Amino acid sequence: MNNCPHCQVALKLSDAQRTKIDQAFKALAPGKHLTIKCPQCKKSIKLAASVTTESPVEQGVTPPGPPNPDWLKAGQFEDEEKVEDVPMALVLHPDSAGRQKIQQSMEAVGYLVVTVDSVQEALEQMRFVTFACIAFHVDYEQGALADSEFHAYMRQMSMDRRRYIFYILIGGELRSLYDLEALAHSANLVVAEQDVDHLDLILRKAIPDYEELFGGILEELGAYGKR
Repeated sequence: MNNCPHCQVALKLSDAQRTKIDQAFKALAPGKHLTIKCPQCKKSIKLAASVTTESPVEQGVTPPGPPNPDWLKAGQFEDEEKVEDVPMALVLHPDSAGRQKIQQSMEAVGYLVVTVDSVQEALEQMRFVTFACIAFHVDYEQGALADSEFHAYMRQMSMDRRRYIFYILIGGELRSLYDLEALAHSANLVVAEQDVDHLDLILRKAIPDYEELFGGILEELGAYGKR
């Protein structure tokens, strides 16, 4: 794919974006696809993994041509808008309909979403892919949340990894945007089952609030090499 199928603008990805997408393809289950946002029109573009051993990113996007030198003659220079690294999200939901709703909402706010069919697959994905956000439904595994293998993994994760993951819990007994409840469950956000249809709006509020509260701290830690 050379151009966006919606606006026909040539797709230009940074090396970091290509690496991220390539890693996601390598960990992707057979028959599944990834979705990215066009940096120009912001619409979703579905990418299918190639059946060959070559990089799917290299096959799907043609390298950009040489820059236009006209600005040299005009003596003018304007900064180009930079395309930020595509943040990746992992979704664990027990049914396909709910999973699709969550995926669409997360894609709407700019995430590249990966879905899985088991806890083992999720843990395997996390070995190779750095996820900025993880959404976990409390009914994904049988039994209570306190007995969940995946939730226990998130709670026991070393802080140098955990602090960079926005962890969302979704469930029928939870109360959306209730910070004390999120804190009690070692999550960053809780969302009630009945509010999933409005997840994109909830994320548009919760994520900026989180970044405003912790963004400065994370930047300082990064400056001192304490990821």
